[in-house]
Amino acid sequence: MTTRIVTIAERPELADEGIPDEEVWPEYNLHGDVTTLVWQRLYDELPGFQFVLVDGESDQVLAEGHTVPCWWDGDDDTLGSGLDDTLGNAFDRLDAGGGANTLCAVAAEVPPRSQGRGLARALLQAMGTIADRHELTHLIAPVRPSWKERYPITPIERYVTWRWDDGRLFDPWMRVHESLGARVGLTIPRSLRITGSVADWEGWTGLVFPESGSYVFPHGLAPVDIDHDAGTGRYWEPNVWMIHR
Repeated sequence: MTTRIVTIAERPELADEGIPDEEVWPEYNLHGDVTTLVWQRLYDELPGFQFVLVDGESDQVLAEGHTVPCWWDGDDDTLGSGLDDTLGNAFDRLDAGGGANTLCAVAAEVPPRSQGRGLARALLQAMGTIADRHELTHLIAPVRPSWKERYPITPIERYVTWRWDDGRLFDPWMRVHESLGARVGLTIPRSLRITGSVADWEGWTGLVFPESGSYVFPHGLAPVDIDHDAGTGRYWEPNVWMIHR
């Protein structure tokens, strides 16, 4: 199967005709405190960094990628505290007219109908192409490990060290990154913040939270903290930096 990279700058209509969010993300993930505020800006101000992969013959949209240009000095310790922090800094720099030297992956979306075709790998390779087009020298990714939801109470710092007996990384999505030359960087216990009312969280998860406390929930990478006195649920999604050559 051959695919082509098509950016939103090249075909703006794909901003509305791409992969529906609900096909690839659990409901709660669509309500990030920061991502909700800046998501449309990715399309409006950085369309050359948002793209889809289309089938080379049928022109069908198969997968979708989102990235943001940012600045990084190459030192792991200055990578920042995760997706929210990186997005905020990237748009602050954009607003100030600053330049960029790094491409940060924001999301790689492969719907169930397109899975099993190697498109996750193709999306990462496409991000490398986008970085080259814009003469950016680094590609970094605050990765959401795909199997972390199976182990929500295991600290991310331990989870990312797990490997199979043959040395391959335990997590499939991290393993795709490593197979393309990325290395495991620092863990990010608080990368993506999602805050909502208790009613919001019950609607997003399909659970009932009878009292205050920490709860695991379907597809959550870590527990959500429910506070009935404040009427809120607060969640920090953990990620890990994967740093590509």
